[in-house]
Amino acid sequence: MDFTRDEAQEAVAEVVVGLLERQAARDSALWPELAATGLLSVALPERFGGDDMGIDAVSVLLTELATDAVAAPALPTLGFGVLPLLGAVPESVAAEVFPAVAEGAVLTAAISEPGAPLTTEPTTKAEVSGDTVRITGYKVAVPCADQARWLLVTTESGVAVVDAKAAGLSLAPSPVSGGLPEFSVKLDGVEIPADRLLADAGPRLHRVVLAAIGAVADGLLSGAVKLTAAHVGTRQQFNRPLAEFQAVAQQIADLYVVSRTLHVAAVSANWALGQNAPSPEQQQRIDDDLNVLAYTVAAELPRAMQKCHHLHGGIGVDVTHSMHRYYSQSKDLARWLGGAALRLERLGAGCSSI
Repeated sequence: MDFTRDEAQEAVAEVVVGLLERQAARDSALWPELAATGLLSVALPERFGGDDMGIDAVSVLLTELATDAVAAPALPTLGFGVLPLLGAVPESVAAEVFPAVAEGAVLTAAISEPGAPLTTEPTTKAEVSGDTVRITGYKVAVPCADQARWLLVTTESGVAVVDAKAAGLSLAPSPVSGGLPEFSVKLDGVEIPADRLLADAGPRLHRVVLAAIGAVADGLLSGAVKLTAAHVGTRQQFNRPLAEFQAVAQQIADLYVVSRTLHVAAVSANWALGQNAPSPEQQQRIDDDLNVLAYTVAAELPRAMQKCHHLHGGIGVDVTHSMHRYYSQSKDLARWLGGAALRLERLGAGCSSI
């Protein structure tokens, strides 16, 4: 296994870095610029003007954006939307959705339900009647639902591609820590064409969402550690840089270890998922990698961010300071995953034969 970025992935990273050097925006105002560079097309099929690079390129893109704590809808659109749809939607749906994404349309996914974060056993119902499917249910923690043109909604019968303006769909804003808006979504008999219910897409959607969250977490922690190291390297205390104090140096070293651990877990899981391994044994190994990644993010990322805050003193708590963006986005990722205890339980279940 070689996790080194190839030339295409390096090219994606260079375009992202160049864009962030030219643009000051780190929120949704950056989204049109991302579309203009062609970055939103990296995973799209070539027949729709894309580069057909798949999850490998998207994970690099998400990680590089997160290194600067960008709060644009790249994660829900590419990680929660485009990647799960690749190879899973009919040509008529692909021809409508993918070109729109290339032009800047936002996608998102409604996966979590009350008391069931990123559930693999949704209770949302999809009743098929001829050529129509009627969807009824309630979803929570749906990022960017107000900006989205389509939502991928998990149901008992598969993943439904729902128009965000469909009759019977309503949104209620939810409080968040980071920069992405979030909503609870109620579906009251929302009707979609039958070809927009993807019966077998649920497992793929769940895997890709975990991998994409891991890629973003990798970038967030990497960026926060660099920001913190720069701060303690220049901040003076008793006429000496903070980094020269042994206790501070040890904490930075601990952060580096956690950052590298998370990086390996994220890159490994995204690489494995990109191999398109079809056998049940290979899929189980991928699920194991993703469970390890999800637990690492939920357990280690918030603690590491707290340590970065501690090393910044009171400065990092200010909402005008960059550290606040890293920390707040990390809290939302851990919450989406359901927290460390839930992820440890799922990881343990995979290790048990009971």
